[in-house]
Amino acid sequence: MADLFDNSPSRADEAPRPLADRLRPRALEDVIGQEKVLGTDGPLGAMLGAGALSSLVLWGPPGVGKTTIARLLADATDLHFVQISAIFTGVPDLRKVFEAAKMRRTNGQGTLLFVDEIHRFNKAQQDGFLPYMEDGTILLVGATTENPSFELNAALLSRAQVLVLERLTLAHLERLAQRAEQALERALPLTAEARESLLEMADGDGRALLNLIEQVMAWKLTAALDPDALSKRLMRRAAKYDKSGDEHYNLISALHKSVRGSDPDAALYWFARMLEGGEDPRFLARRITRMAVEDIGLADPQAQGICLEAWQVYERLGSPEGELALAQALVYLALAPKSNAVYTAFKGAQALARKTGSTPPPAHILNAPTAMMKEQGYGKGYEYDHDAEDGFSGQNYFPDGVKRPVLYAPPERGFERELGKRVSYFAKLRSRRQGS
Repeated sequence: MADLFDNSPSRADEAPRPLADRLRPRALEDVIGQEKVLGTDGPLGAMLGAGALSSLVLWGPPGVGKTTIARLLADATDLHFVQISAIFTGVPDLRKVFEAAKMRRTNGQGTLLFVDEIHRFNKAQQDGFLPYMEDGTILLVGATTENPSFELNAALLSRAQVLVLERLTLAHLERLAQRAEQALERALPLTAEARESLLEMADGDGRALLNLIEQVMAWKLTAALDPDALSKRLMRRAAKYDKSGDEHYNLISALHKSVRGSDPDAALYWFARMLEGGEDPRFLARRITRMAVEDIGLADPQAQGICLEAWQVYERLGSPEGELALAQALVYLALAPKSNAVYTAFKGAQALARKTGSTPPPAHILNAPTAMMKEQGYGKGYEYDHDAEDGFSGQNYFPDGVKRPVLYAPPERGFERELGKRVSYFAKLRSRRQGS
């Protein structure tokens, strides 16, 4: 292990180092869980193979190796490594960093500047990196847990490649646990079930797992712990969820698409995940009602009412009982027939309205409350539908010169199957009346 990882014994005058720092990989091939990025066919592997490393933004959840990869890239390319955090670094500090990088470049030494939490820099601060990236003073490697397309300037993104680092799986975490056991030269004092529980507690975060392992190894135990005993000593790591961040949008997208895909089990799962993360149930009530409008529509006209009633029940009962009403509405939507026919028709109508501009209605459907309006032909030739055969005149209600479109095309599902029959019925009558 000593030749792979920085796990050499500390000198007496050195302070003890955390396990996560001691097990930091010494080479890129030892990084766990990011083979898609670091493999020979991956983007970083290809860059290093070609000897042409560009500025990067490493996007991924905490504890997946962003800082480690940046350090190892500097080693692999013989660049001087400088690390700063956007949380603690201001404009004067950045100027010093850039001036030092200029001096190194003059002396023939390049600089890899690693910026942790780069999304926390404002627009002006992000713009400050651009000239130094362009002239080669620095090679920028930024790390962020937030979606770069939302948080970083387009100008900076155009000069850097975004690499997505993935959350560690249980298999990855198990490999990391085995490395820790080898380094500490003893096995975790856990049953197989408790070991799996420990991996789950880390929630895909390698650094968190090593911290948990360090705690467990510090206990003086005479027997292996089972899951219940472990849970009494350790708290499960809170699920990663930011009500205003990327996870919020990811989970609400998963919830909406589960309903659209008629999967009540998946819908309930994502609903529960958001509630566990602290999401406001009122936001979820609003989104559930929106699903009824967008994805159910007239295929089940009761869906909107059920959602509004569930929302009202939540307002009256609050949590947690009111959340059950929202869950019931969610299941109803998932199992309801789906249709976006009205949604599509409305979008088509909006496009046609923009295209035709201020074109007036045909004169025969305009009211004529004054004599002058009657002289202008307002209302002339209008047929009162109630007096027509079948209560349907078949007249044209679109502007003169606008070809009649077909906007609403109900599918053969749910209640819209019946509406489709009515649409066909009136289309036949209209053709017959206009023909005669």
